[in-house]
Amino acid sequence: MVAVDQVVDGNFPTALEVLTRFTAAELQERLADAADSGFRAVDDVRFTAPYRHPRKVWGIGLNYVEHAADLAESSPRDEPASFIKGDHTIVGPGEAISLPWQSERVTAEAELGLVIGRYCRDVTIDEALDYVWGVVPVLDQTAEDILARNPRFLTRAKNFPGFFSFGPHIMPMGDVLTTFGDIASVAVATVRNGDVHRKNNVANMMFSPQHLISFHSRVMPLFPGDVISTGTPGAVQIHPGDVAECQIDGIGTLRNPIIAGAPQPTCMS
Repeated sequence: MVAVDQVVDGNFPTALEVLTRFTAAELQERLADAADSGFRAVDDVRFTAPYRHPRKVWGIGLNYVEHAADLAESSPRDEPASFIKGDHTIVGPGEAISLPWQSERVTAEAELGLVIGRYCRDVTIDEALDYVWGVVPVLDQTAEDILARNPRFLTRAKNFPGFFSFGPHIMPMGDVLTTFGDIASVAVATVRNGDVHRKNNVANMMFSPQHLISFHSRVMPLFPGDVISTGTPGAVQIHPGDVAECQIDGIGTLRNPIIAGAPQPTCMS
């Protein structure tokens, strides 16, 4: 944080403010100007979650037909299946994902995350990407055995600590379109211990990123820093000692080691 403070004139309360105050080009220019004054090069830093407290994280379930088949469920045809995760679930690259002792089957799901860049309410599909600051690799975890007991347990199954990792960096939307031509060309892979479990293109989503933004902006306002995690091409079961990855070619790779969890002491005042 100290180094980034230098870039934004010492007035930098959160990493989120960088997303909303500066364009990518402006931020790159400030980084270059700061290099001569001791700003650390990327090689010298350890990436963590880009920020820790978005106002909300929307998760999207069953957004690839193939993933729905994995779970013997039907993909929603008319409306996205979505849920909200708390910011207590957030970890960053390299941080351990602790498996909750309450679950015997946890899966990791690689996803493309959309980071909202400005206030977004009741927008159309055609204009939706204008409200995205950038995209980011995501690992979304699920306690599948809890969810299997009852679909109404979805919030609990999705909200254990460590169940949302994102990073190592956010690619600005303009760079995405320059690199890929269309966000539909982005490919997302769920990887465990170096082996690709499932890979698919955004083009094969039931509901496109543009549709997801428009739909959810009609449910409630989307604010700068809100994340929409757009669904996974496939979930893979994880165990202590594994390394889970989200690989998005041309955007980045997110890795997290998996450890066993244990009951935590209760704090009472």
